[in-house]
Amino acid sequence: MPVKTSIMRQSERFRAVIERFSAEMPAPQTELHYDNPYQLLVAVILSAQCTDKRVNMITPALFEAYPTAAELAAAQPEDVFALIKSCSYPNNKTKSLLGMARRLTEDYGGDVPDDIDSLMSLPGVGRKTANVILSVIFDRPAMAVDTHVFRVAERLGLTTGSRSPLETERKLVANIPEEVLGTAHHWLILHGRYVCKARTPQCGECFLTDLCRYHEKEAKAASRSLARVKALASAPENKKK
Repeated sequence: MPVKTSIMRQSERFRAVIERFSAEMPAPQTELHYDNPYQLLVAVILSAQCTDKRVNMITPALFEAYPTAAELAAAQPEDVFALIKSCSYPNNKTKSLLGMARRLTEDYGGDVPDDIDSLMSLPGVGRKTANVILSVIFDRPAMAVDTHVFRVAERLGLTTGSRSPLETERKLVANIPEEVLGTAHHWLILHGRYVCKARTPQCGECFLTDLCRYHEKEAKAASRSLARVKALASAPENKKK
């Protein structure tokens, strides 16, 4: 008989989830298109509250116009805006991209730094973006937590009760082996994007339902609701005479 997800030890839960993802999604990768660290940094900045699909439609022309940080740093804001206006918050992202490119050029010789403090000193780069760069480009044991990671980790019971992305990050880093941490980031993002959606989770398509606390809770709620309906239907006043 399977162990109820609500009474699994945390170490068992993490191990089971990692094993299942490893079998079902052995080689996940970012869906953002890029050829070098500068391009990925630009793409991740653009991806904030915007789909990767949209970003991938924007970046080819942007990279052709500004193939290096130095060339982007010298760009006119209106020209950059014209190229990225179809993404979310183009005004703010124009400012972030230009500020990032100038700082990258002036302080780092155009090279993307490989430590979190330096990355987070760049305009438009928060902790999530910095961790993506560290994980994807530099193969560091970093966990970037976006809305998908935050939601899926909570629903699976990996980070129950986490109140912030930073708390979620710390719990995941503490419990996922370093050698699979970067891969786990992609597992959680892709699963949240295509299966464990915010409003309409596709539980019928999920290979983790037997491990998922959210699914167990929803199943119990559905069972209680069905029991109430049956009880009302069998009540004497509702029976035909």
